[in-house]
Amino acid sequence: MPTLEISCKDLSRLLGRTVTVEELDDLILYAKGEIDGVEGDTVKVDQKDTNRPDLWSTEGIARQLRGILSLETGLPDITIEESDVEIFVDPALADVRPYCVNAVVKGLDIDEAFLSQIIQLQEKVALTYGRKRREVAVGIIDYDRIVPPIYYRATGPEENAFVPLSFSEALTPSEILSLHPKGQEYRHLVEGHDVYPLLVDSEGTVLTMPPIINSEHTGKVTTETKNVFVDVTGYDIETLKTALNVIVSAFAERGATIYSVTVHYPGRKERVPDLTPRTFSVSKAYVQKTLGMALDDRDLVALLAKMRYDAFVDGDDIVVSYAPYRDDIMHENDVLEDLAIAYGYNSMVPDVPDLSTTGRLLPLTSRLLIARELMVGLGYQEIVTFTLSSSEMLFERMGVARPDDVVEIENPVSASWSVLRPALLPSLMAFLSKNTHNDYPQTVFEVSEAARIDESQETGVESAYRLAFAACSATATFTEARQALDAFMANCGIAFEVRGIEHPSFLEGRVGAIVVDGIERGIIGEIHPRVLEAWGLEHPVAAVELALERLLE
Repeated sequence: MPTLEISCKDLSRLLGRTVTVEELDDLILYAKGEIDGVEGDTVKVDQKDTNRPDLWSTEGIARQLRGILSLETGLPDITIEESDVEIFVDPALADVRPYCVNAVVKGLDIDEAFLSQIIQLQEKVALTYGRKRREVAVGIIDYDRIVPPIYYRATGPEENAFVPLSFSEALTPSEILSLHPKGQEYRHLVEGHDVYPLLVDSEGTVLTMPPIINSEHTGKVTTETKNVFVDVTGYDIETLKTALNVIVSAFAERGATIYSVTVHYPGRKERVPDLTPRTFSVSKAYVQKTLGMALDDRDLVALLAKMRYDAFVDGDDIVVSYAPYRDDIMHENDVLEDLAIAYGYNSMVPDVPDLSTTGRLLPLTSRLLIARELMVGLGYQEIVTFTLSSSEMLFERMGVARPDDVVEIENPVSASWSVLRPALLPSLMAFLSKNTHNDYPQTVFEVSEAARIDESQETGVESAYRLAFAACSATATFTEARQALDAFMANCGIAFEVRGIEHPSFLEGRVGAIVVDGIERGIIGEIHPRVLEAWGLEHPVAAVELALERLLE
């Protein structure tokens, strides 16, 4: 989660009223942040929401708080002027870094506080929202030093030498990747391609080498800079548009004028930035049911206005309009969260039901507890691992193809925690790989949920409990796993058979499907040496995974 540094005086200036650190301690909660430290006028803010890059700057926080303080409510009024600036995209970049979106910003009055926010927002958007520049890289360039039209062009590694930021001599793109600190840090984003991306103007002046480094000539913004050219590059154009909207909206908060540009792609063109509001409908009945509050239409509209929506009531629904620097509105709950924030969580009065109830475990929970006790009785130690994992752990190391029904987070904080696991066995393998320094044999099990996409479910995802257990030792074999499986199934009163199959995670001839009533409910076998090597394991592993919830129904 990003941590920001802002000036309390600068925030007060943008708000149009003085705000003290003590006041900000409460107000910042409405912008999904917490004060993490104070040093003089500088306040360190820990932002808790990684899906709201529009709040990752003093400008975004001021915009939000003006609504909360009723200084300015409803949709922000940001006008985009048209310009004749054009950008032409080279089709040779289609497999390298295919998209760029841009804007021209004029009339800047940059002081040190503003300059620090420009740099900070650029870095936070690229590193967090842009996944360390892989999905989004941002360049902010002195517009007065360039001559449009602009060309997003492919270049050979030894062509188009230029002076990179903070250097004094010209380097070729390949030299930048090996000699410049930013080139060394981010070269993995472009290595492996025959060409690299460059942004150049009509006179051939290099502006930037996305996603690596700006040029020293054009890419150094100072307090003397009056007009800038914003460049955002990456792989998904909608993600890039959101990032561009975040940045130009921050400039607009400082009184700058935003100009659109025309980006020419092969066979089509885009006019960006586009701040046309987006709309979304929320059921009033769902609001009342979920929040437990009977708010009238006027209150609902007023609360949403404080959170910078425009809203009106249309029969049984509330129709909201919101600025497209937000891409986190995907469900009614996203709007309800903002309603609850505006109302104030501390203002919600708990309503304790006046009735007597007797609590008990759900039948499934009771059966899962019995399953855990059985595994402990068989000599296995229970472990609890994370539900979130990565494609590398779940599929690549296990030697299996990625299935189509995988549930993946669209904008994860880290690629290591980006996929909801569809199986438990990779988590057991990860556990064993981290315990090679401990004594053998090692016998572990886990009972937990796994998920897959299922459009028939209300959430679009099916989540069900599974059991996986594994034995790792110099003598671990299929027989050992089969003996444990036989004992477990016999104690559960479940008849089954094992049918030979082929599976890339297991040794051929030592793997089978566990079949109950003619339906495959699991797998048993000895892990393939190729998989063991991928996990750094020297001893054999015999493992079982069962669709436990289905067996216990």
